Amino acid sequence: MLAVSDNGRGMSPDIIDNIFEPFFTTKELGQGTGLGLATTHGIVKQNNGFINVYSEPGRGTTFKVYLPRQHSKDAVPESPADVRDEKVTGGTILVVEDEKSLLELNTSYLESIGYRVLPAASPVEALKIAAANDIDLLLTDVVMPEMNGQVLFERIAAIKPGIKVLFMSGYTANVIIHQGILEKGCACIQKPFSLKSLGIRLSEILNR
Repeated sequence: MLAVSDNGRGMSPDIIDNIFEPFFTTKELGQGTGLGLATTHGIVKQNNGFINVYSEPGRGTTFKVYLPRQHSKDAVPESPADVRDEKVTGGTILVVEDEKSLLELNTSYLESIGYRVLPAASPVEALKIAAANDIDLLLTDVVMPEMNGQVLFERIAAIKPGIKVLFMSGYTANVIIHQGILEKGCACIQKPFSLKSLGIRLSEILNR
């Protein structure tokens, strides 16, 4: 069990009832996506856990995350070497991610398995890079400042016809599609993903 507590202003019952809903937020327009707790909830549920929330107005909040214990002694972290046998044909990938650590991790990994990578920390930066380079595939986060991943892909595709795309999302593709952010049938990988699963998805899309 992992507990996280604060001594802030707390939450009323009606807010607690909605905090794990995708895109629900009490912040002003443009100050939050409402996906943080929804993403956390999805990750915990995906790993057979659950979350309890304790909060009262003026008395702070405590989140308790319960996860099953790992009994295996053989589990080891995945490394780029684990996916080197994937069919990598090379090519240039434009990676768009507004979280610096994830951008650096994805860039390092993709370069290690043979791709040329063009990293961008924002959609505006990505558009500038796309205009000046040949690109085979766009790997982009869905919810970002300035514009979402679908709009970014459409703008890049207008100047780079035939470019392929793989969307990254902290929530399931069904939810994002239901909210009208992504089109039905699009290629999407759910965060958090393993290095191997990312390598497999990219290989599938680029070799179609």
